[in-house]
Amino acid sequence: MVARQEVSAWRPHVPGVVEVFHARFTEHSYPMHVHDVWTLLIVDDGVVRYDLNRREHGTPGDTVSLLPPQVPHNGSPATPHGFRKRVLYLDLTQLDESFIGAAVDGPDLVDPLLRRRVGQLHAALADRGGELEAQSRLALIRERLRTHLRPGPVTRARPADPGVARSLRELLDERLVQGVTLDEAARLLHAHPTHLVRAFSGAFGIAPHQYLTARRLDRARRLLLDGQPAGEVAAATGFYDQSHLSRSFKRLVGTTPGRFARRPEESAPVS
Repeated sequence: MVARQEVSAWRPHVPGVVEVFHARFTEHSYPMHVHDVWTLLIVDDGVVRYDLNRREHGTPGDTVSLLPPQVPHNGSPATPHGFRKRVLYLDLTQLDESFIGAAVDGPDLVDPLLRRRVGQLHAALADRGGELEAQSRLALIRERLRTHLRPGPVTRARPADPGVARSLRELLDERLVQGVTLDEAARLLHAHPTHLVRAFSGAFGIAPHQYLTARRLDRARRLLLDGQPAGEVAAATGFYDQSHLSRSFKRLVGTTPGRFARRPEESAPVS
C-alpha cells in the first residue's frame, strides 16, 4: 500500500480555538508528545490507537476524544488503511486545568450529539464569515464537555428567557452589518454566552447566527433586485466577501445572487 498523507491546518478568528487540523494518514504514527492546549479529536474514517498516561485508548464509532494539556500521548493507525481525523486545539479559556484529571481518566466520550456538534463547528470554522455560528456552537460544546467531565445532579433545563432573547435580537438588528461576537453580546447583555444561545433559540426557534444570516440575506435580496452588483451587496449587508454571500444565499434561497436578480425575460429559454 502506498502511504498517503493529506494535511490542512489554519488558525480561525474565533477566541478559544488555537488551531484547526485536518489530516488523512495511512502509515504515520505520532511519537509521545504533549500540547499546552486541549486536543478535541474526531475520527471520520478508520481508528486511531493511542496511549495516554500509560493507558491504551482508541477512537471507534461516535467517540469524541478529549486529550488534556501537558499529558503525554502518542497515536497510530489501528487499521491497515489508516485514518482520517479532524482536530480542534482549544485553549484553557474553554476548559481550565481543573478538568485535566477527569479527562485523563476518561478521554473518550461516546456521545453522538457532541460528535455532531463538533462536526458542525468544523464546518463553521471552515466558512469565512461564520464566526458567530462557530462561537455559538463552541459555547454549546464547551458546556457539554464540562458536563461530561464534571457531572452533577440532574436538573431541569431553565425555561427560555424572553427578556434576554429579545435584547439579543435587538442587538443583532442594530449590528446587522458590522456584526457582534458572542462574547461581546454576553458582556453587553450581562448574560453567559451559552445562556444567550439557549434563550434565543428557545424563544424564537432559530439560533442567533441563523437569525443574523437570514436578516442579512433579506436585505441582500432587496439590494440585488435594485440592481446593485453582488460584490457591493456583500459589503453592504455584512458578509465577509462576495463568495461568502453566494454560499449563504444559495444555501437559503436555492440559487446564486446573479441568477436570483435576473429579469424574467433574461431567464426565458430561446425558442
